[in-house]
Amino acid sequence: MKALNIILSVLKNKYLLAIAVFVVMLIFVDKNDVFVQVSRKQQLKELTDSRDFYLKEIEKTKKELADLQNNPAALEKYARENLYMKKSNEDIFIVETPVDSLKK
Repeated sequence: MKALNIILSVLKNKYLLAIAVFVVMLIFVDKNDVFVQVSRKQQLKELTDSRDFYLKEIEKTKKELADLQNNPAALEKYARENLYMKKSNEDIFIVETPVDSLKK
């Protein structure tokens, strides 16, 4: 009976009741509730990681471009590997590995 009276007195307190309703609204009802904030933080982290990846790729590509513009040996290597170019007295053999051997 004593515990019931304490609970009823707490529930009758309009300030505690208002604070409780306010907290419930912030956590569950608001358009920027806790769940939305967590998902936005996760999305921000993913976007930041992808931005960092692309910035590294841009730097790598800039270095490769500078190397291709300044080094004729690097330009020849790039042309042979990526564009399958060859000298007039050479033959090109393209060896492809089967997909099944890559899985093992």
